[in-house]
Amino acid sequence: MKNTLSTYFTLLLIALISFGANAQIDRSQMPEPGPEPKINLEKPNEFKLKNGITVMVVENNKLPRVSYQLSIDNKPYKEGDKAGVASILSSMLGNGTTNISKDEFNEEVDYLGANINFGSSGGFGSGLVKYADRIVELMADAAINPLLTEEEFEKQKEKLIENLKTGEKSLDEVSSRVSSALSYGKDHVYGEYVTEETVNNVTFQDVLDFYKMRFAPNNAYIVVVGDINTKTAKKQLKKYFGKWDKVDLTELPTPELTENVNSTEINFVDLPNATQSYITVTNNVDLKQSDPDYFSALMANNILGGGGEGYLFKNLREDKGYTYGAYSRLGTSRYGVSRFTATAKVRNAVTDSAVVEFLKEIKRIRTEPVDPQLLKNAKAKYVGNFVMALERPQTIANYALNIKRNNLPEDFYTNYLDNINKVSVEDINRVASKYIMADNARVIVVGKGSETIKNLEKTGIPMKYYDKYATETEKPEYKVELPEGVTVKTVLNDYLKATGVLDNLDNIKSILTQYEATTPMGAVMSEEKRMDGKTNQSVYVGGNKMMTMVMTKEGATANNQQLPENMTKDMKLNAGLFMELNLVDSEDAKLVGTEEVDGKETYVIEVPGEVVSYMMYYDVESGLKVKEVQTTNMQGRSQSQDAILKDYKEFNGIKFPETRSATMMGQSVEFKLKEIKINEGVTEKDFN
Repeated sequence: MKNTLSTYFTLLLIALISFGANAQIDRSQMPEPGPEPKINLEKPNEFKLKNGITVMVVENNKLPRVSYQLSIDNKPYKEGDKAGVASILSSMLGNGTTNISKDEFNEEVDYLGANINFGSSGGFGSGLVKYADRIVELMADAAINPLLTEEEFEKQKEKLIENLKTGEKSLDEVSSRVSSALSYGKDHVYGEYVTEETVNNVTFQDVLDFYKMRFAPNNAYIVVVGDINTKTAKKQLKKYFGKWDKVDLTELPTPELTENVNSTEINFVDLPNATQSYITVTNNVDLKQSDPDYFSALMANNILGGGGEGYLFKNLREDKGYTYGAYSRLGTSRYGVSRFTATAKVRNAVTDSAVVEFLKEIKRIRTEPVDPQLLKNAKAKYVGNFVMALERPQTIANYALNIKRNNLPEDFYTNYLDNINKVSVEDINRVASKYIMADNARVIVVGKGSETIKNLEKTGIPMKYYDKYATETEKPEYKVELPEGVTVKTVLNDYLKATGVLDNLDNIKSILTQYEATTPMGAVMSEEKRMDGKTNQSVYVGGNKMMTMVMTKEGATANNQQLPENMTKDMKLNAGLFMELNLVDSEDAKLVGTEEVDGKETYVIEVPGEVVSYMMYYDVESGLKVKEVQTTNMQGRSQSQDAILKDYKEFNGIKFPETRSATMMGQSVEFKLKEIKINEGVTEKDFN
């Protein structure tokens, strides 16, 4: 049935927004700052094991708990045509040892109430201090004698391939992969990516070799935090991690910075199923934490895109209403190889305008003096976050580790606030001009080309086109020509015939449908009750009704609250037995072309609206609807929900999809048809 889940979760979002608006306090006045805090960082106790592991201990007796963080500090490793080997190793580590089976290992960790996990460059363990000795023993055993079996290798390899397939149409994953690959180059250690092909190249022996070559104590650190003294920690770690032998590590090249483009250009990746565009404005930077510019760069980025007070957020969200949020990040690296990035997801219709506004704000931070009060507020935010972080013992340990790994001066964090407060208005423009490019940036756009390319070309910025794996391609061409005689009316009539609605319309008085799915929130059921000119849609989570929306020809309500007039106008189109019946003779719907959906050629019908708009896709061959997308735009926010419809089955002469694969919170959730009732289970009271 029509757009059920989209409507429900959009309205839940509206309810939360409304509640938030009513609960707001007056933030127009900045609170008076307190006295400047004095930073007196306790230095962790430090010692070194014979095998090269540096240990740092921060004693904190507030709780009877202790944690151990293992960090293996090797240079980044280029995996090449076997990209994925590190990911597979990560998933295999921490699942038993050669001395303890996987099940026994996990059962004992659970019994201890502990937490032990590993990745390809380290591990973490924590729990009650009375079990600390055993936790360290299990961690060391898992690090030194991991249970790496071919059976587990095949299982994790298959799982990784499945995850890659799932991410094929993910806007976020495609954008992340392409942005890194174009910025650094696909052959760069920071630009390479994992594909199904590279994973299939990985053998079990590759994983064993990677472990032997990369997972070693030579350059490792262990940070101990909690209710434990240095003497006890030293005894534990020497006893268990002291058994770990050094290896002959291969000397790896230091990553090198890739040059930026000669002039700003748009790099476009066509993702036909995208309901939004993902914009990334980026350039490479040579910036280390040890550089004199570091603190000024920190402030410049915060003012541009560090949060709700940033230039980007206020422009693209609060002023223009293009996006949920727009942010930026200015990265640092001890190798001097990092990036500036500014990102946002925006509606397709405003992609070109959002690009223009991004570049406008970047030029502003480079050339216009920042408001001194805004700089003062940014400093206050960093001071507050820094001081709050110091309340956590783990922070002190991490700061000490950071000083060592990044070759920082010993007083780096002691003088942190002084260096923040020294940043001037002039410093902001100076470092922004140095690290945030206005004329040498890549503007990477991943989105639906058929709806965005034409307007992007009007910006006058040169455009290049790439596929989902950062390989340059030709400009995509889109089918806009339709067979003679094909109109909105013929497509919708074909659907109504294919589903059996036209042949049985006189006999249908009401329809009740229920779809159910298991989701991260628990069991979710969507229920629709429909009569001529009326629709009741409800959603249940864990058996509890969370939202009810009623639409009639007269109006629309959510949980008995009248919806805004402009939203009601758009949603009344869905009031009745089938939305298609309302649209077949309407001027609201437009036939915009054809598009492939899951290997099927479809006719695409758009129903634009001021608040709620719809895109519906009908199989050219069968006439059945195979996909629907609903987009809601309000209060500066845009929310799109899509669903794939399949496995049609006939009930009393009418076909309904048995499966609806919908997106919820970025995850694909499969809803299965639970019940259908025709001419029963629906009364006029359902629409009061």
